[in-house]
Amino acid sequence: MTRPAHILMVSIPAHGHVNPSLAVITELVARGHRVSYVNDPSFRETVESTGAAFVPYPTKLPLDDDPNSWVEDPVALQELFLDDALAMWPVLLEAFADDRPDLVLYDIAGFAGRALGERLGVPVVQLSPTYVGWEGFEQDLAEVFEAVRTGPGGAEHYRRFADWLAEAGAVERDVDAFKSRPQRAIALIPRALQPNADRVDEQRISFVGPCFGDRAHQGRWQRPAGAEKVLLVSLGSAYTNQPDFYRACVEAFGDLPGWRTVLQVGKHTDLAELGEVPDAVEVHRWVPQMSVLAQADAFVTHAGMGGSSEGLFHAVPMIAVPQGVDQFANADALVGHGVARRLDTEAATPQALRAALLELVGDPAVEERLRGLSAAGRAEGGTARAADLIEAELVR
Repeated sequence: MTRPAHILMVSIPAHGHVNPSLAVITELVARGHRVSYVNDPSFRETVESTGAAFVPYPTKLPLDDDPNSWVEDPVALQELFLDDALAMWPVLLEAFADDRPDLVLYDIAGFAGRALGERLGVPVVQLSPTYVGWEGFEQDLAEVFEAVRTGPGGAEHYRRFADWLAEAGAVERDVDAFKSRPQRAIALIPRALQPNADRVDEQRISFVGPCFGDRAHQGRWQRPAGAEKVLLVSLGSAYTNQPDFYRACVEAFGDLPGWRTVLQVGKHTDLAELGEVPDAVEVHRWVPQMSVLAQADAFVTHAGMGGSSEGLFHAVPMIAVPQGVDQFANADALVGHGVARRLDTEAATPQALRAALLELVGDPAVEERLRGLSAAGRAEGGTARAADLIEAELVR
Protein backbone atom coordinates (compact mmCIF):
# COMPACT_ATOMS: atom_id res chain seq x y z
CA MET A 1 0.00 0.00 0.00
CA THR A 2 1.33 3.44 -0.94
CA ARG A 3 1.98 5.79 1.98
CA PRO A 4 -0.09 9.00 2.02
CA ALA A 5 1.67 11.71 0.06
CA HIS A 6 1.38 15.39 -0.75
CA ILE A 7 0.45 15.65 -4.43
CA LEU A 8 0.37 18.94 -6.31
CA MET A 9 -1.93 19.39 -9.33
CA VAL A 10 -1.33 22.36 -11.64
CA SER A 11 -3.86 23.29 -14.31
CA ILE A 12 -5.33 26.28 -16.16
CA PRO A 13 -8.84 27.79 -15.90
CA ALA A 14 -10.55 26.03 -18.80
CA HIS A 15 -13.22 23.36 -18.36
CA GLY A 16 -11.70 21.19 -21.07
CA HIS A 17 -8.45 21.08 -19.08
CA VAL A 18 -9.89 20.81 -15.56
CA ASN A 19 -12.88 18.48 -15.90
CA PRO A 20 -11.06 15.43 -17.32
CA SER A 21 -8.85 15.15 -14.22
CA LEU A 22 -11.44 15.79 -11.49
CA ALA A 23 -12.30 12.13 -10.94
CA VAL A 24 -8.59 11.27 -10.65
CA ILE A 25 -8.04 13.97 -8.03
CA THR A 26 -11.13 12.80 -6.13
CA GLU A 27 -9.78 9.23 -6.16
CA LEU A 28 -6.35 10.29 -4.90
CA VAL A 29 -7.95 12.18 -2.01
CA ALA A 30 -10.13 9.15 -1.24
CA ARG A 31 -6.97 7.03 -1.05
CA GLY A 32 -5.64 9.26 1.70
CA HIS A 33 -3.36 11.59 -0.23
CA ARG A 34 -3.27 15.32 0.42
CA VAL A 35 -3.75 17.13 -2.86
CA SER A 36 -3.05 20.81 -3.47
CA TYR A 37 -4.64 22.12 -6.66
CA VAL A 38 -3.50 25.35 -8.34
CA ASN A 39 -5.94 27.26 -10.55
CA ASP A 40 -7.65 30.61 -11.01
CA PRO A 41 -10.17 31.59 -8.27
CA SER A 42 -13.04 31.07 -10.73
CA PHE A 43 -12.45 27.32 -10.40
CA ARG A 44 -12.33 27.22 -6.61
CA GLU A 45 -15.72 25.52 -6.13
CA THR A 46 -15.04 22.96 -8.85
CA VAL A 47 -11.64 22.07 -7.39
CA GLU A 48 -12.79 21.95 -3.79
CA SER A 49 -15.55 19.48 -4.75
CA THR A 50 -12.78 16.88 -5.16
CA GLY A 51 -11.52 17.30 -1.61
CA ALA A 52 -8.31 18.99 -2.78
CA ALA A 53 -6.94 22.14 -1.14
CA PHE A 54 -7.34 25.06 -3.52
CA VAL A 55 -4.37 27.34 -4.26
CA PRO A 56 -5.31 30.43 -6.33
CA TYR A 57 -3.18 32.19 -8.90
CA PRO A 58 -3.98 35.24 -11.08
CA THR A 59 -4.44 33.86 -14.58
CA LYS A 60 -3.53 35.72 -17.76
CA LEU A 61 -5.85 33.53 -19.85
CA PRO A 62 -9.39 34.43 -21.03
CA LEU A 63 -12.02 33.24 -18.58
CA ASP A 64 -14.91 33.46 -21.04
CA ASP A 65 -15.79 30.06 -22.53
CA ASP A 66 -16.48 31.77 -25.85
CA PRO A 67 -13.83 30.44 -28.29
CA ASN A 68 -13.72 33.87 -29.97
CA SER A 69 -12.10 35.30 -26.85
CA TRP A 70 -8.85 33.45 -27.64
CA VAL A 71 -6.21 34.85 -29.98
CA GLU A 72 -5.62 32.99 -33.24
CA ASP A 73 -2.07 34.05 -34.09
CA PRO A 74 0.14 31.06 -33.14
CA VAL A 75 2.93 33.14 -31.61
CA ALA A 76 0.51 35.34 -29.66
CA LEU A 77 -1.23 32.20 -28.35
CA GLN A 78 2.05 30.70 -27.13
CA GLU A 79 2.96 34.02 -25.54
CA LEU A 80 -0.36 33.99 -23.72
CA PHE A 81 0.39 30.58 -22.18
CA LEU A 82 3.92 31.67 -21.27
CA ASP A 83 2.58 34.82 -19.59
CA ASP A 84 0.17 32.62 -17.66
CA ALA A 85 3.01 30.37 -16.49
CA LEU A 86 5.02 33.42 -15.41
CA ALA A 87 2.02 34.70 -13.43
CA MET A 88 1.69 31.33 -11.71
CA TRP A 89 5.40 30.80 -11.02
CA PRO A 90 5.83 33.12 -7.96
CA VAL A 91 2.66 31.66 -6.47
CA LEU A 92 4.12 28.16 -6.69
CA LEU A 93 7.45 29.24 -5.23
CA GLU A 94 5.79 30.90 -2.24
CA ALA A 95 3.07 28.31 -1.61
CA PHE A 96 5.37 25.30 -1.71
CA ALA A 97 8.65 26.65 -0.36
CA ASP A 98 7.91 25.10 3.05
CA ASP A 99 5.28 22.60 1.91
CA ARG A 100 7.19 20.52 -0.62
CA PRO A 101 5.03 18.15 -2.70
CA ASP A 102 6.08 14.53 -3.10
CA LEU A 103 4.85 14.48 -6.70
CA VAL A 104 3.63 17.05 -9.23
CA LEU A 105 0.79 16.47 -11.68
CA TYR A 106 0.35 19.02 -14.42
CA ASP A 107 -2.00 19.73 -17.29
CA ILE A 108 -0.56 20.07 -20.81
CA ALA A 109 -0.64 23.86 -20.41
CA GLY A 110 0.46 23.86 -16.77
CA PHE A 111 4.09 24.59 -17.66
CA ALA A 112 4.91 26.04 -14.24
CA GLY A 113 3.98 22.73 -12.64
CA ARG A 114 6.55 20.80 -14.66
CA ALA A 115 9.18 23.46 -13.97
CA LEU A 116 8.56 23.31 -10.21
CA GLY A 117 8.70 19.51 -10.10
CA GLU A 118 11.99 19.46 -11.99
CA ARG A 119 13.40 22.22 -9.77
CA LEU A 120 12.49 20.24 -6.66
CA GLY A 121 13.64 16.90 -8.05
CA VAL A 122 10.33 15.13 -7.38
CA PRO A 123 8.37 12.86 -9.76
CA VAL A 124 6.47 14.83 -12.42
CA VAL A 125 3.52 13.38 -14.35
CA GLN A 126 1.52 15.09 -17.06
CA LEU A 127 -2.23 14.48 -17.10
CA SER A 128 -3.19 14.98 -20.73
CA PRO A 129 -6.85 15.70 -21.55
CA THR A 130 -6.15 15.34 -25.27
CA TYR A 131 -3.70 13.87 -27.79
CA VAL A 132 -0.15 13.08 -26.78
CA GLY A 133 2.94 13.34 -28.95
CA TRP A 134 3.95 10.30 -30.98
CA GLU A 135 7.38 9.33 -32.25
CA GLY A 136 8.14 11.71 -35.11
CA PHE A 137 5.32 14.16 -34.42
CA GLU A 138 7.72 17.10 -34.61
CA GLN A 139 8.44 16.18 -38.23
CA ASP A 140 4.80 15.42 -39.03
CA LEU A 141 3.74 18.79 -37.61
CA ALA A 142 6.78 20.72 -38.79
CA GLU A 143 4.63 23.50 -40.28
CA VAL A 144 2.97 24.12 -36.91
CA PHE A 145 6.28 24.38 -35.05
CA GLU A 146 7.81 26.47 -37.82
CA ALA A 147 4.90 28.95 -37.70
CA VAL A 148 5.81 29.77 -34.12
CA ARG A 149 9.57 29.77 -34.62
CA THR A 150 9.53 32.05 -37.66
CA GLY A 151 6.38 34.12 -37.09
CA PRO A 152 6.58 37.75 -35.95
CA GLY A 153 7.80 37.64 -32.36
CA GLY A 154 8.62 33.92 -32.52
CA ALA A 155 12.34 34.25 -31.81
CA GLU A 156 11.62 36.51 -28.84
CA HIS A 157 9.07 34.01 -27.51
CA TYR A 158 11.63 31.21 -27.59
CA ARG A 159 14.21 33.42 -25.91
CA ARG A 160 11.80 34.41 -23.11
CA PHE A 161 10.73 30.81 -22.58
CA ALA A 162 14.32 29.50 -22.52
CA ASP A 163 15.40 32.25 -20.10
CA TRP A 164 12.56 31.33 -17.76
CA LEU A 165 13.42 27.61 -17.87
CA ALA A 166 17.01 28.40 -16.94
CA GLU A 167 15.96 30.75 -14.14
CA ALA A 168 13.36 28.27 -12.86
CA GLY A 169 15.87 25.43 -12.61
CA ALA A 170 14.04 23.14 -15.01
CA VAL A 171 15.91 20.01 -16.09
CA GLU A 172 14.59 20.12 -19.66
CA ARG A 173 15.83 23.34 -21.29
CA ASP A 174 14.73 22.72 -24.89
CA VAL A 175 11.54 24.79 -25.24
CA ASP A 176 9.71 22.50 -27.68
CA ALA A 177 10.64 19.37 -25.72
CA PHE A 178 9.56 21.01 -22.47
CA LYS A 179 6.16 21.87 -23.92
CA SER A 180 5.51 18.73 -25.92
CA ARG A 181 7.58 15.81 -24.59
CA PRO A 182 6.74 14.93 -20.99
CA GLN A 183 9.01 12.43 -19.30
CA ARG A 184 5.91 10.68 -17.95
CA ALA A 185 2.29 11.19 -19.01
CA ILE A 186 -1.12 9.67 -18.43
CA ALA A 187 -3.53 10.22 -21.32
CA LEU A 188 -7.13 10.64 -20.16
CA ILE A 189 -8.56 9.72 -23.56
CA PRO A 190 -9.48 6.50 -25.35
CA ARG A 191 -6.55 5.13 -27.35
CA ALA A 192 -8.99 4.91 -30.27
CA LEU A 193 -9.01 8.73 -30.58
CA GLN A 194 -5.21 9.15 -30.47
CA PRO A 195 -3.60 9.95 -33.84
CA ASN A 196 -0.79 7.55 -34.76
CA ALA A 197 -1.41 5.54 -31.61
CA ASP A 198 0.93 2.81 -32.84
CA ARG A 199 3.79 5.34 -32.69
CA VAL A 200 3.23 6.47 -29.09
CA ASP A 201 6.01 5.52 -26.67
CA GLU A 202 4.02 3.61 -24.07
CA GLN A 203 7.04 3.39 -21.79
CA ARG A 204 6.50 7.09 -21.12
CA ILE A 205 2.80 7.47 -21.88
CA SER A 206 -0.11 5.39 -20.58
CA PHE A 207 -3.64 5.51 -21.96
CA VAL A 208 -6.25 5.06 -19.25
CA GLY A 209 -9.30 6.25 -21.18
CA PRO A 210 -11.66 8.94 -19.92
CA CYS A 211 -12.11 9.24 -16.16
CA PHE A 212 -15.77 10.15 -15.73
CA GLY A 213 -16.28 9.75 -12.00
CA ASP A 214 -19.59 9.89 -10.17
CA ARG A 215 -21.89 12.45 -11.79
CA ALA A 216 -24.94 11.81 -9.64
CA HIS A 217 -24.83 15.45 -8.51
CA GLN A 218 -25.65 16.51 -12.07
CA GLY A 219 -29.05 14.86 -11.84
CA ARG A 220 -30.66 12.22 -14.01
CA TRP A 221 -32.59 12.40 -17.25
CA GLN A 222 -35.40 9.91 -17.68
CA ARG A 223 -36.56 8.57 -21.03
CA PRO A 224 -40.23 9.52 -21.44
CA ALA A 225 -42.80 6.77 -21.75
CA GLY A 226 -43.50 6.07 -25.40
CA ALA A 227 -40.08 7.22 -26.64
CA GLU A 228 -38.93 4.30 -28.74
CA LYS A 229 -35.59 5.91 -29.57
CA VAL A 230 -33.67 8.83 -28.08
CA LEU A 231 -31.37 11.29 -29.85
CA LEU A 232 -29.13 13.73 -28.00
CA VAL A 233 -28.02 16.90 -29.81
CA SER A 234 -25.26 18.89 -28.10
CA LEU A 235 -22.44 21.15 -29.27
CA GLY A 236 -20.91 21.27 -25.80
CA SER A 237 -20.62 24.54 -23.91
CA ALA A 238 -18.46 26.87 -26.01
CA TYR A 239 -19.79 26.55 -29.56
CA THR A 240 -23.47 26.96 -28.88
CA ASN A 241 -24.41 30.21 -30.61
CA GLN A 242 -25.85 28.18 -33.51
CA PRO A 243 -29.60 28.90 -33.88
CA ASP A 244 -29.58 27.97 -37.59
CA PHE A 245 -28.09 24.58 -36.80
CA TYR A 246 -30.54 23.94 -33.98
CA ARG A 247 -33.46 24.83 -36.25
CA ALA A 248 -32.11 22.36 -38.81
CA CYS A 249 -32.07 19.66 -36.12
CA VAL A 250 -35.65 20.43 -35.11
CA GLU A 251 -36.72 20.13 -38.74
CA ALA A 252 -34.67 16.99 -39.33
CA PHE A 253 -35.71 15.02 -36.27
CA GLY A 254 -38.84 16.62 -34.84
CA ASP A 255 -41.31 14.52 -36.81
CA LEU A 256 -39.45 11.18 -36.90
CA PRO A 257 -41.92 8.54 -35.68
CA GLY A 258 -41.01 7.10 -32.27
CA TRP A 259 -38.03 9.41 -31.72
CA ARG A 260 -37.47 11.74 -28.77
CA THR A 261 -34.88 14.46 -29.41
CA VAL A 262 -33.07 16.05 -26.46
CA LEU A 263 -31.67 19.36 -27.70
CA GLN A 264 -29.07 21.11 -25.52
CA VAL A 265 -28.48 24.68 -26.71
CA GLY A 266 -26.19 26.15 -24.05
CA LYS A 267 -26.25 29.74 -22.87
CA HIS A 268 -25.49 31.66 -26.08
CA THR A 269 -28.63 30.95 -28.12
CA ASP A 270 -31.86 32.91 -27.75
CA LEU A 271 -34.59 30.26 -27.38
CA ALA A 272 -37.01 32.45 -29.34
CA GLU A 273 -34.78 31.96 -32.40
CA LEU A 274 -35.65 28.27 -32.48
CA GLY A 275 -39.18 28.98 -33.67
CA GLU A 276 -41.95 26.46 -33.11
CA VAL A 277 -40.66 23.28 -31.49
CA PRO A 278 -42.71 20.05 -31.74
CA ASP A 279 -43.59 18.01 -28.67
CA ALA A 280 -41.09 15.29 -29.65
CA VAL A 281 -38.22 17.73 -29.09
CA GLU A 282 -37.28 18.90 -25.60
CA VAL A 283 -35.01 21.94 -25.38
CA HIS A 284 -32.60 22.55 -22.50
CA ARG A 285 -29.81 24.97 -21.74
CA TRP A 286 -27.95 22.07 -20.17
CA VAL A 287 -28.56 18.36 -19.60
CA PRO A 288 -26.75 15.67 -17.58
CA GLN A 289 -25.10 14.34 -20.71
CA MET A 290 -23.83 11.02 -19.38
CA SER A 291 -27.30 10.20 -18.07
CA VAL A 292 -28.87 10.94 -21.45
CA LEU A 293 -26.22 9.03 -23.39
CA ALA A 294 -26.71 5.97 -21.20
CA GLN A 295 -30.26 5.83 -22.60
CA ALA A 296 -29.62 7.25 -26.09
CA ASP A 297 -29.72 5.58 -29.48
CA ALA A 298 -27.76 8.30 -31.31
CA PHE A 299 -25.76 11.45 -30.62
CA VAL A 300 -25.27 14.61 -32.69
CA THR A 301 -22.06 16.08 -31.29
CA HIS A 302 -19.41 18.70 -32.06
CA ALA A 303 -16.89 15.87 -31.53
CA GLY A 304 -15.04 17.46 -28.65
CA MET A 305 -12.78 15.04 -26.82
CA GLY A 306 -15.22 14.74 -23.92
CA GLY A 307 -18.32 14.14 -26.02
CA SER A 308 -16.53 11.77 -28.40
CA SER A 309 -15.20 9.75 -25.47
CA GLU A 310 -18.62 9.61 -23.81
CA GLY A 311 -20.26 8.50 -27.04
CA LEU A 312 -17.77 5.66 -27.45
CA PHE A 313 -18.09 4.67 -23.79
CA HIS A 314 -21.85 4.26 -24.19
CA ALA A 315 -21.56 2.69 -27.67
CA VAL A 316 -23.76 5.35 -29.27
CA PRO A 317 -23.49 6.07 -33.03
CA MET A 318 -22.61 9.70 -33.70
CA ILE A 319 -23.18 12.44 -36.23
CA ALA A 320 -20.13 14.67 -35.86
CA VAL A 321 -20.52 18.38 -36.62
CA PRO A 322 -17.07 19.76 -35.67
CA GLN A 323 -16.71 23.42 -34.76
CA GLY A 324 -13.03 24.02 -33.93
CA VAL A 325 -9.67 22.88 -32.54
CA ASP A 326 -9.34 19.07 -32.20
CA GLN A 327 -12.94 18.37 -33.17
CA PHE A 328 -12.23 17.91 -36.89
CA ALA A 329 -9.62 15.25 -36.16
CA ASN A 330 -11.90 13.56 -33.64
CA ALA A 331 -14.73 13.53 -36.18
CA ASP A 332 -12.47 11.92 -38.77
CA ALA A 333 -11.29 9.33 -36.24
CA LEU A 334 -14.88 8.37 -35.43
CA VAL A 335 -15.70 8.11 -39.12
CA GLY A 336 -12.55 6.03 -39.63
CA HIS A 337 -13.72 3.60 -36.97
CA GLY A 338 -17.02 3.27 -38.81
CA VAL A 339 -19.22 4.57 -36.00
CA ALA A 340 -20.05 8.10 -37.17
CA ARG A 341 -20.86 10.39 -40.06
CA ARG A 342 -19.18 13.80 -40.37
CA LEU A 343 -21.23 16.80 -41.47
CA ASP A 344 -19.50 20.16 -41.40
CA THR A 345 -21.79 22.96 -40.20
CA GLU A 346 -22.59 24.33 -43.66
CA ALA A 347 -23.47 20.82 -44.86
CA ALA A 348 -25.66 19.98 -41.86
CA THR A 349 -28.99 20.53 -43.62
CA PRO A 350 -32.16 18.91 -42.28
CA GLN A 351 -32.05 16.40 -45.13
CA ALA A 352 -28.39 15.48 -44.54
CA LEU A 353 -28.87 15.19 -40.78
CA ARG A 354 -31.86 12.91 -41.11
CA ALA A 355 -30.17 10.73 -43.75
CA ALA A 356 -27.08 10.32 -41.57
CA LEU A 357 -29.17 9.30 -38.58
CA LEU A 358 -31.15 6.70 -40.51
CA GLU A 359 -27.96 5.28 -42.06
CA LEU A 360 -26.29 4.80 -38.69
CA VAL A 361 -29.03 3.59 -36.38
CA GLY A 362 -29.88 -0.06 -36.71
CA ASP A 363 -26.84 -0.96 -38.80
CA PRO A 364 -25.50 -4.22 -37.28
CA ALA A 365 -21.94 -3.47 -38.41
CA VAL A 366 -21.98 -0.08 -36.68
CA GLU A 367 -23.38 -1.65 -33.52
CA GLU A 368 -20.66 -4.33 -33.51
CA ARG A 369 -17.86 -1.81 -33.95
CA LEU A 370 -19.27 0.35 -31.18
CA ARG A 371 -19.45 -2.59 -28.79
CA GLY A 372 -15.80 -3.36 -29.47
CA LEU A 373 -14.63 0.22 -29.01
CA SER A 374 -16.67 0.61 -25.83
CA ALA A 375 -15.20 -2.57 -24.36
CA ALA A 376 -11.67 -1.56 -25.31
CA GLY A 377 -12.08 1.88 -23.75
CA ARG A 378 -13.47 0.49 -20.53
CA ALA A 379 -10.62 -2.02 -20.33
CA GLU A 380 -8.07 0.82 -20.31
CA GLY A 381 -8.86 1.22 -16.63
CA GLY A 382 -10.12 4.77 -16.21
CA THR A 383 -9.88 6.53 -12.86
CA ALA A 384 -8.64 3.62 -10.75
CA ARG A 385 -5.79 2.80 -13.14
CA ALA A 386 -4.80 6.46 -13.42
CA ALA A 387 -4.51 6.66 -9.62
CA ASP A 388 -2.58 3.38 -9.55
CA LEU A 389 -0.08 4.71 -12.09
CA ILE A 390 0.38 7.94 -10.14
CA GLU A 391 0.97 6.03 -6.92
CA ALA A 392 3.52 3.86 -8.73
CA GLU A 393 5.55 6.99 -9.46
CA LEU A 394 5.63 7.76 -5.74
CA VAL A 395 7.50 4.54 -4.92
CA ARG A 396 10.04 4.57 -7.76
